[in-house]
Amino acid sequence: MKVEVSLYGTLARYLPKGTQGHTTTVECPDGVTVGQVIDQLGIPKPYPTMVLINGIHADLDTPLKEGDLLALFPPLAGGCYT
Repeated sequence: MKVEVSLYGTLARYLPKGTQGHTTTVECPDGVTVGQVIDQLGIPKPYPTMVLINGIHADLDTPLKEGDLLALFPPLAGGCYT
């Protein structure tokens, strides 16, 4: 099955060579989980901190379906001005 994967920020370096933009199509076996796709892409641990499937928060054990859009975001740092 095919799923779309978008990698943001520092994770973009794990997109396949030749990918334009931040989204690629990944061929996966039926029933693949988010964690398995992350492994397939070669993203090292610790895993991304924000995972969305079709815009909804998900975890690493969530199974994907044909045509899903998996978006992965690296840890984000923030701050506050005083």
